Amino acid sequence: MSGITYVRGDATAPQGKGVKVIAHVCNDLGGWGKGFVVALSRRWPEPEAAYRRWHRERAGNDFALGAVQFVQVGPYLWVANMVGQRGMRTGSKGVPVRYEAIETALGAVAARAGELGASVHMPRIGCGLAGGTWSRVEPIIEGRLIEEGVPVTVYDHD
Repeated sequence: MSGITYVRGDATAPQGKGVKVIAHVCNDLGGWGKGFVVALSRRWPEPEAAYRRWHRERAGNDFALGAVQFVQVGPYLWVANMVGQRGMRTGSKGVPVRYEAIETALGAVAARAGELGASVHMPRIGCGLAGGTWSRVEPIIEGRLIEEGVPVTVYDHD
């Protein structure tokens, strides 16, 4: 039995009370323009602007696979830009998703959620354009978030 709550709806409009973190996967190329990020950008300009700046200035910061950038978009709402895919296309090296990077990033998300007393909300991360499978991602979420006592809601868009 999973400790993850599954709902139909929009992960950019997280349900429930209290502080919330919306977690999603970004690529390591600085590209932002397809998939869930489009919905994020429709709602708030800050996550995209912060991600693009983070990538542009990567020589002097921690931008890399497994890194997370937390962007506050409301008094009780944060977006976690998690670098969890290498490139943007399936090619000779397989699909872009990097499960180890997602696992590392979710560790940082769990720590920040603990500090904030927050719940974590997300689409099925790593399973859209990144090409991952939920059967690989779900146990990572359970191990990094659920087992640390962080409530998680996963949204399946209508």
